Amino acid sequence: MRFFTLLAAALSVTSLAFAKDEVDDEQIVVEAEDTGPIEPQFFATAAWPETNPFGHVVNGERNTIGVILENRLERNTTLLNIAGAVYRPETDILVKNLSALAYGVELIEGAKLQIPYSFYSEFRPGDLRLVIWLEHLDEGVKHQVFVYDSIVTIVEPEGSWFDFKLLSTYFVVSGIFAGLGYIAYLSFVPQSKRPRKAAVSGPVGTVTATGAGGYQEEWIPSHHLKSRKKSGVVSSGDELSGGETSGTEGKRRKGKK
Repeated sequence: MRFFTLLAAALSVTSLAFAKDEVDDEQIVVEAEDTGPIEPQFFATAAWPETNPFGHVVNGERNTIGVILENRLERNTTLLNIAGAVYRPETDILVKNLSALAYGVELIEGAKLQIPYSFYSEFRPGDLRLVIWLEHLDEGVKHQVFVYDSIVTIVEPEGSWFDFKLLSTYFVVSGIFAGLGYIAYLSFVPQSKRPRKAAVSGPVGTVTATGAGGYQEEWIPSHHLKSRKKSGVVSSGDELSGGETSGTEGKRRKGKK
């Protein structure tokens, strides 16, 4: 009797297991029958240009990402705007909302186009979460579609010695420091005074030469002229006149002979 009791219990457990499997199969079939066809949606995605394959966001520059749109609805829809925001990747805390670009463009059924979305970055270098979305109007109802949601790297612009802005900044700063240094030099360093040369006063009037060995007596002091007359010194002019007279007297003597 005990053997038959155990056999009956085993059969009952087996029947319950088969019944549970049949119920699960029926539920799966029912769920598959309830799912209907998926309605076409408004498709949108974003991609960085070929010049920025790693998706770096450069501070102080205009960063552009291409937004690819495709209207897969069976009717026209209107693109309202494209916007974005930056979050902390660890805590999802909002850092800053990016600029929102309004369009108001009607997209016909099956239309495909690519629109550039540009924004400026002034964040600390590091990793941040960039989220970009768009809003479109479909039969009077506004819908939001996320275009881009990924971690990006914020970097500083590469410095170059031939950058015009950088060179102009260097020149301006150098000029300011040079001016301040010159003012400090004039203020705190004593300047040595150079001795001025005394101007030599020239004779008033014009001096004319009277010939070879000649001179003008008006420039000689009077006391020198008096002492000269007393000593009986013959001037060069007197010597010439004496020579001339002796020559004429010799000629007269020859004539008398």
